[in-house]
Amino acid sequence: MSGPIPVAEALARILAGIAGPVPAETVAIAEAAGRTLAEDVRATRTQPPFPASAMDGYAVRADDVATCPATLRVIGTSAAGHGFAGSIGPGEAVRIFTGAPVPEGADAILIQENAEAGDGRVVAREPVAARRFVRPSGLDFHEGDVLLRAGESLDARRTALAAAAGHGRIGVRRRPRVAILATGDELVAPGEPARWDQIVASNALAVAALAREAGAETLDLGIVGDTLKALEAALLRAVAAKADLLVTLGGASVGDHDLVQSALTRQGLELGFWRVALRPGKPLMHGRLGPTTVIGLPGNPVSSIVCGLLFVVPAIRALLGDPQAGADRSEPAILGHAMPANDGRQDYLRARLDTAPDRLPVVHPENRQDSSMLSVLGQAEALLIRAPHAPAAESGAPCRILRLDRRIL
Repeated sequence: MSGPIPVAEALARILAGIAGPVPAETVAIAEAAGRTLAEDVRATRTQPPFPASAMDGYAVRADDVATCPATLRVIGTSAAGHGFAGSIGPGEAVRIFTGAPVPEGADAILIQENAEAGDGRVVAREPVAARRFVRPSGLDFHEGDVLLRAGESLDARRTALAAAAGHGRIGVRRRPRVAILATGDELVAPGEPARWDQIVASNALAVAALAREAGAETLDLGIVGDTLKALEAALLRAVAAKADLLVTLGGASVGDHDLVQSALTRQGLELGFWRVALRPGKPLMHGRLGPTTVIGLPGNPVSSIVCGLLFVVPAIRALLGDPQAGADRSEPAILGHAMPANDGRQDYLRARLDTAPDRLPVVHPENRQDSSMLSVLGQAEALLIRAPHAPAAESGAPCRILRLDRRIL
């Protein structure tokens, strides 16, 4: 039996096994937040579509106020949505408000703080240079500009941009269907009474949260006991639901009670690999069950969450057509104290960060790193990455970290 494979190879093989992005669908822009673009977004209009005022004041000709004080005749008003239809000639001005169209003939805005108005006239107290406080047409974007790329997620700011570009409906990827199966006789659902030899199942909730925040919809297959019959029935529910990704929790090893791999094999699993050289999370499994990608996560809570971040989230992003699905999301940091040499597994140590605006974060690994301890993971701010066979390192040495999002964890 071959040994564990490196983390990078495991991720590459999982992503290579994704047949392609899920199909596209069109949704109203009001329902698009959190979705992933299936196509580039081009501007359908120019923004702003006209020269616009950046301030409240008076639209003027710069030549008329080059020498101050200068008195001009006010011939109208331009407000947002109610532009002045005429043009400005020598010695004339138009009262204008922020965002309103600058009338033809005007080339500057005399801000109201530098003006005195009365009796249909305005006196300029300060000169104004040409184009001052005027937003030119197309300052933001022009019709036909590519503003967003396929594979990007529509957060609040990108949704606003797509709307401003004139899109009432937009093409996005269907949310991938992720089925989640927790296994083990020792598990009970949160809030349910537990025997002395049982524990509360938490992994499925964490993985479901990760999947939804990555852009998927989830199907909870529940907690299944350690029997082939029960496992196979749950797997058939995932197949019937046409899951794009099946995530199993626990039972992926080869012990007497680790039956997930056997149940999958009986249903036709094409096994890719089942051990990865990382800590926590060595017994990680990958394969295909017909059109469904299968990722088997370890049963230990911390292991399942860390592996969910490393492998499940990128798999979902690949299903959504994100070209950056497998990108390295780590960042540089500085060790807060000395570290011993590492063995052949890549470590992801739960850690706290000491941050300041003028330097890289200093990372302090927690003393307790047991893969069953959710309390440590829940308080951690980052995962310190230690490469396989990394030599001993002194305090102050460079390192790499993955920041943790506490909304997820």
